[in-house]
Amino acid sequence: MRLPSSARVVVLVAVALALLGSAVGFGQDKPAEPSRLAVVWSSADPDVAKSVCFMYTHNARKQKWFDEVTLIVWGPSARLLASDKDLQAAVKAMQADGVKVQACQACADMYGVTEPLRKAGIEARYMGRPLTDMLKQGWKVLTF
Repeated sequence: MRLPSSARVVVLVAVALALLGSAVGFGQDKPAEPSRLAVVWSSADPDVAKSVCFMYTHNARKQKWFDEVTLIVWGPSARLLASDKDLQAAVKAMQADGVKVQACQACADMYGVTEPLRKAGIEARYMGRPLTDMLKQGWKVLTF
């Protein structure tokens, strides 16, 4: 059975488009954007830190629920972390498993704990702009 010439043109165009699409990547799934989580920890309650914030943040990275996980130490949590060796050990374990940990330097300065945090291996930097950028870039943000 021979197709009418107009049908043959449609078939040829469809085949050409399919081949062209394959050659330039059309119709293929784009690589997924990396999943990124920022956890803003501001609570001065050590139970919130240990039982909720740290547990979820650490597992989010260890279990690969997210490709990137950043813990942001913000406000009163900076003072708590600077004085609590158990929490510092938990943060070190998170860092060893790939969680990036940063403290807001303005907050740490306000509480007088910038140097103790740095000595504990925690990066202190002004976080207003970096957090704003994370929000604008579509990071998932969780607060404790």
